[in-house]
Amino acid sequence: MIQNLISYAQNRIEKRREFNRVANEIASLSSRDLADLRADRGEMLRHAYKKIYG
Repeated sequence: MIQNLISYAQNRIEKRREFNRVANEIASLSSRDLADLRADRGEMLRHAYKKIYG
């Protein structure tokens, strides 16, 4: 039981690290970069969240 809790916590921490990394990359994009990609920052964050957390 304790091992399951530890495994769950480690999994959540890893997912949070991955999301933070992706969110920081998205935040670093300039408005021009976003325009070139024809992308919306909020939509990119929603997609990243869905991809990482399911």
